[in-house]
Amino acid sequence: MNEPTGIAHVIQAAIAPVFLLTGVSSMLGVLTNRLARIVDRARVFEAQLANQPETPPKLVGSLKVLARRAGYINVAISLCTIAALLVALVVVSLFADAFLQVTLTKEIALLFVGAMVCLSAAFIVFFVEVRLATRSLRIGHPHI
Repeated sequence: MNEPTGIAHVIQAAIAPVFLLTGVSSMLGVLTNRLARIVDRARVFEAQLANQPETPPKLVGSLKVLARRAGYINVAISLCTIAALLVALVVVSLFADAFLQVTLTKEIALLFVGAMVCLSAAFIVFFVEVRLATRSLRIGHPHI
């Protein structure tokens, strides 16, 4: 492909996946911030646990919930990272398709669908983590 319009067409086709990468990176930022908050909170609870001669069941339960939440966030981060990698491979494949004179239409479609499946799964896992967090949330007096 030596035509200037050809490269312009490939760049236009690559713009949508690049915007998708921006969205995935934003999601990764949200997820890593949540993981950092979970880790910070777990450290506080672990310090409280270390300072008490007897293990309070409520504190142990809170740590177990935080561990579950961290596990869900880790899965969501992994899925988002895989989605980002697949989207990046879509962009690379678009250029390879254009410049190497090979037909990668099916491969590009599969990579894109794979990215969407991973991203959708990451959102589902994130939803589960948020539900777990709100279910374990206690606001106000414990007797209410």
